[in-house]
Amino acid sequence: MLLAFDVGNTNIVLGAYKGKKLLNSWRFATDKSKSSDEYGMLIHQLFEYEGLCIKDVEDVIISSVVPPIMYTLEHTSFKYFNKEAIVIGPGIKTGMNIKYDNPKQVGADRIVNAVAAYEKYGGPLVIVDFGTATTFCAISKKGEYLGGTIAPGIKISSEALFHHAAKLPRVELVKPGKVICKNTVNSMQSGMIYGYVGLVDYIVHRMKEELGCPNTKVIATGGLAGLIMSEAQTIDEIDKLLTLEGLRIIYDRNKA
Repeated sequence: MLLAFDVGNTNIVLGAYKGKKLLNSWRFATDKSKSSDEYGMLIHQLFEYEGLCIKDVEDVIISSVVPPIMYTLEHTSFKYFNKEAIVIGPGIKTGMNIKYDNPKQVGADRIVNAVAAYEKYGGPLVIVDFGTATTFCAISKKGEYLGGTIAPGIKISSEALFHHAAKLPRVELVKPGKVICKNTVNSMQSGMIYGYVGLVDYIVHRMKEELGCPNTKVIATGGLAGLIMSEAQTIDEIDKLLTLEGLRIIYDRNKA
């Protein structure tokens, strides 16, 4: 069994694979203050609840954009699974040519998403990942990682508005149904949701122009992908477990 960690700033998504089959996946909060023992016991409880055996874990692979948590997770892997974790970074075979000015600056999650999306859908592609930050990645027809755009995530944008505007409340991220709203809460929801839809559609439209292919497939992933896709005109498909699948593919390439 392969245990794959997708570590984001807000959540950790954990997946258990047997070969190419995803047995189960879990999502829990990223907590830099947790010890390796706390993470180990949490994973043990999740496995036990789903009827999985922790002794069946043969390898561990980690993609992380949170450097302070890496020592803890690597120690968790060594102590609870007796495995040295494979960490996405320099020296790992991805099978993808990265055309960034400095390839080391590309977030591990962006590369993992790109590997999975190209393997599943071919190219050219645009991948939109709705995480703490919203990232847009462009993949060429040949499977080259060309670069992309990074924007503030919708949740941190909402929190910034609440913290920096004295009279504005914290609001739930739901669609108000209208753009012309008659109260403050709905007005904020309209600005957040529909404003973000406009941001997504515009950036994707520009990326398609720069790729020179109006039929470029657009894949969305991340927790809030469904909320935006229901209004956006440019997203073709949601693949919420794209990063886990990318980790499984990269693991197979490195083991081979």
